[in-house]
Amino acid sequence: MTGQGWLQILLYLAALLALAKPLGVYIARVYQGESAANRWLAPLEKFAYRLCGIDAQREMRWTDYAAAMLIFNLLGALAVFALQRLQAGLPLNPQGLPNVSADSAFNTAVSFASNTNWQGYGGETTLSYLTQMLGLTVQNFLSAATGMAVLVALVRGFVRRNTETIGNFWVDLTRGTLYILLPLSLLLALALASQGVVQTFAPYQTVALAEKAETKEQTIAVGPAASQVAIKQLGTNGGGFFNANSAHPLENPTPLSNFLEMLAILLIPAALCHTFGAMVGDNRQGRAVLAAMTLVFAAALFATVSAEQAGNPRLAGLGLDQAGGNMEGKETRFGIANSALWAVATTAASNGSVNAMHDAFTPLGGMVPMWLMQLGEVIYGGVGSGLYGMIVFALVAVFVAGLMIGRTPEYLGKKIEAYEMKMAALVILIPPLLVLGGTAVAVMTEAGRAAVANPGPHGFSEILYAFSSAGNNNGSAFAGLSANTPFYNVTLGLAMLISRYWLAVPVLAIAGSLAAKKTVPAGPGTLPTHTPLFVALLVGTVLLVGALTFIPALALGPVVEQLQMIGVR
Repeated sequence: MTGQGWLQILLYLAALLALAKPLGVYIARVYQGESAANRWLAPLEKFAYRLCGIDAQREMRWTDYAAAMLIFNLLGALAVFALQRLQAGLPLNPQGLPNVSADSAFNTAVSFASNTNWQGYGGETTLSYLTQMLGLTVQNFLSAATGMAVLVALVRGFVRRNTETIGNFWVDLTRGTLYILLPLSLLLALALASQGVVQTFAPYQTVALAEKAETKEQTIAVGPAASQVAIKQLGTNGGGFFNANSAHPLENPTPLSNFLEMLAILLIPAALCHTFGAMVGDNRQGRAVLAAMTLVFAAALFATVSAEQAGNPRLAGLGLDQAGGNMEGKETRFGIANSALWAVATTAASNGSVNAMHDAFTPLGGMVPMWLMQLGEVIYGGVGSGLYGMIVFALVAVFVAGLMIGRTPEYLGKKIEAYEMKMAALVILIPPLLVLGGTAVAVMTEAGRAAVANPGPHGFSEILYAFSSAGNNNGSAFAGLSANTPFYNVTLGLAMLISRYWLAVPVLAIAGSLAAKKTVPAGPGTLPTHTPLFVALLVGTVLLVGALTFIPALALGPVVEQLQMIGVR
């Protein structure tokens, strides 16, 4: 890769890490009620509470917090489902698009409520403007705010002692939406619109073709895209207003829009590490977690870029020039550096938007994004969900360290005991169960195999990628798999549903358990959790779990395909 490509990557990482700290500190002050924004927008926040009949002063136990979260998200999913099933008779449908089938509507409703944003359909040919805005865009805000609320509740579990409450879900949801997601989305939407990202309620445009051809006209899909693109990236929602996602020239038209959208994908997840440190009163803790995430991210990025730059030896054997690397499925205006960087960023976060087709990456180049999802989306991860997943891995790491020295493990002054480890085991084991179990069912049933366009190891990779994406709330696709079928709409929908909420509820249970405990002063045998040694232990724990769980499955797909590509039989 050229020096310019590496310079773009270094510039991206520098901008990300530089912006993460001030934003993280601001987010901490928002949830603690201390920021200037809390004062400026306080009347609007209080009006929302009065309108909904919420007592903002009432603290919740973890069970009440979890119930509020589940009920709210269920209502959101039902609203999106209803909009799709009724859209033919609703306004803001200039193209007269019909109602969405029940299985596809179920899949999409669950997908957007769970912050996955997996799409088995083409946005511009399936959903009306009203459904895109009132259904999908609203859920992009609320699902992201839900993830941050669960994280903040977990952090309070470490901060509080001898109490049964962890905050108020409705307050955390409102503040996350009003003070964080809305302002950032407004700024990004304006910036994207200035770059040419379309934002209009006009019908699709029909234009005459300049070249002589059988077809003299082309219909160009437009719509209110900039506003949805902004929150889809900032909220690590992913999805796409257009079927081509962020490779579409009206969704991502310029190098600057590409840079801003990539930056938005990881900005809040990285910032939340600093939020964590600020809220627990030890900034070193947040920096340690951020360092662990960044180390794995950098290694994954290097591996992906190297694999794509190496190209395909099969094509080289045919005398084709691959000096520029593997450009199949990539936009020439972005090239390998920005395509690989986006692929790693979107799968490290639970985002799922794409600016290149991952299905066209080399086997190893496509394996790295798949593996990042399989780690549990904790390398930055989704807004809130990525960090609370990484904190669960930190609990496992200190537990293992405690067993090594025969001492009750502690993390941030709280003893980690059997109950916390049982809940942590659920968080770590449920996604692999969904991914590997779902893949097994798909390859063993006719309905699952019928959707595969590429038989052999690549077809297996497509199925494994789909369930890795759904089972870890990512939403990106390997393509080549006809997933808009009743079988995949239902199975992937269930995977998304379970992986979001059967992880969030155990995390809240951990928060409630920790909040009820007293704080234990650090002693000579306490493992420092802010040192390079702990960063290495945390990275090793994440990688070990990922390696032991998924390497056998990866060996059947991308590894076999890589061996075939280089001529090994």
